[in-house]
Amino acid sequence: MPNVNKVIMVGHLTRDPQLSYTPSQTAVVDFGLATSYRYTTGSEQREETCFIDARMFGKRAEVINKYLKKGAPLYIEGRLTFDQWEAQDGTKRSKHRITVTDFQFLGGKPEGKAGPKDEQDIPF
Repeated sequence: MPNVNKVIMVGHLTRDPQLSYTPSQTAVVDFGLATSYRYTTGSEQREETCFIDARMFGKRAEVINKYLKKGAPLYIEGRLTFDQWEAQDGTKRSKHRITVTDFQFLGGKPEGKAGPKDEQDIPF
């Protein structure tokens, strides 16, 4: 039986992207994304917000770091990954994260940042 692990999200960055590099000098960017779901129960309107961590590798990770900041809208595609680690106090921790394989800028240029004129200006 085939397996599918595909995530598509549109949301806003919850913090500025954080760029780092692996020992082999591959760029890695980590950022948070929030997306909201609005619905009505009876006469009451409600909203649920989902916060998820995301990570992207390679040259395009540097593009995200260069052009986006907290609050920017972003479309992402990727796969769910499960991270596990041991905290400093010895407890085992885990969380799901989206490993981003593709993205698209949404909206206009962020304030105070010179963005690409169009998608052809982005070095992929």
